[in-house]
Amino acid sequence: MKFKLLLAFSFWALLLAVSCNKDDITFDEPTQPLSFSRDTVFCDTVYHQVRSETYVVKVYNNENKDVIIPRINLEKGASSLYRINVDGKAGYDFKDVPLRKKDSLYIFVEIAPEATGPEAIAEDRVLFSSGAGQQHVTLFSVVQDAEFFIKTPTNPNVIDVNTTWTNTKAKIIYGDLTINPGIKLNIQPGTKVYFHSNSGMKVSDAATLNINGALNNEVILRGDRNDTYYDTIPNNWNSIRMEANSILNMTHARLFGGKRGLDMKKATATINNSFIHTFQDYGIYALTSTVNATNLVMNNCGLSCIWIYGGGNHSYTYATIANYSKTLASFTREGIFATNEWKDDNGQTQQAALQQLSIKNSIVYSDKDNAVHVEPAFGQQFEFLIQNSLIKYSNTSESGYDFGNTLIVTQSDKNKDPQFINYFTAKQNLRVKPLSPARNLGAPVSSVTTDIVGVSRSTTPTLGAYE
Repeated sequence: MKFKLLLAFSFWALLLAVSCNKDDITFDEPTQPLSFSRDTVFCDTVYHQVRSETYVVKVYNNENKDVIIPRINLEKGASSLYRINVDGKAGYDFKDVPLRKKDSLYIFVEIAPEATGPEAIAEDRVLFSSGAGQQHVTLFSVVQDAEFFIKTPTNPNVIDVNTTWTNTKAKIIYGDLTINPGIKLNIQPGTKVYFHSNSGMKVSDAATLNINGALNNEVILRGDRNDTYYDTIPNNWNSIRMEANSILNMTHARLFGGKRGLDMKKATATINNSFIHTFQDYGIYALTSTVNATNLVMNNCGLSCIWIYGGGNHSYTYATIANYSKTLASFTREGIFATNEWKDDNGQTQQAALQQLSIKNSIVYSDKDNAVHVEPAFGQQFEFLIQNSLIKYSNTSESGYDFGNTLIVTQSDKNKDPQFINYFTAKQNLRVKPLSPARNLGAPVSSVTTDIVGVSRSTTPTLGAYE
């Protein structure tokens, strides 16, 4: 019994001693500068009255003593577009913030701005004031004015009159936006179109989508997450779905970051001077459709950059179709796949003629064995031509065609590294180096006199989209 009493007394004495020690902790102002996990927070591009994601800054006390930071505040105070949360408390001005020795605290940053024009810079600083002097972390974001297209149970989210979008406001799409049958949507130079997760656009029967970008003022179509990380990953939105008899005219545009780029069903597309890249499945997915493309750059698509099924009519001239990806490394990542067959809505196999698949003055390459893969149906029309091009090719059994057949492959090379400057998505520089075998291998095309960036084509042009 005495032992138990002694043990209980010792426990309470120890607890009292610890409690007293806690009360005796003293905090002094820092005598050395604090350190930070970053000195600038580059926030995602944000839209009018839409809150950004939350960003984190860690503040470190490198001293061997507990300190108290007299003041942490936003330089612009209550008028700032930013809000911060310091160690679990939200606001814009904080006094006497404790920080234990060799420890850190979290500061969370977000912005929900009011736009004052088409595009502006929002900048502020988080100030840290102490005996060691004043320090700061810069906050920086691009703010865009925006127009929202939101599908709800009471709003079908349709365009039912001929419409023109300009670059005065970004267009933010939630859910599918439908261009009604027979209607035209014109998108003018510099316009930015952002799709929320699981959102897309439907171009209905006989409707027309005109994407009218210009050199150095392209139209952007992408997911609505704008920070750098989301520039390099797919599946942030769905696709542009083109129904039967719909028409796309696209020039100087950049389409990227979704599940599929163009999802075409018996539709027609004319594409010039454009980029289509970073899609989970396909950049162009075309059932019995017509595509005519010049100065086209494609890269980083999980299954294939271009997937042609049910035949159709396809022409790619001065195209750079590369398929390299770290993110999608386990996928098939072909450059072009083409077949006569497809399965209808009832699961029955159907066939249609491939009237033309023409690849001229182009590069079709990847780190896979075959960048071009065809599966002609027996007895069905399958017109196929590779001319003045550089192709990644392994063998007939895997690619479906014989590279040595001069009826379908003329004046072309296989398996010569095109020597791209940088083919991975973060850099996306698919120009070729000075000693590339793609140089001077092309044949002049009278209708295409400049490359994707406006450089004049020579009499012995470089293959691909760049001269």
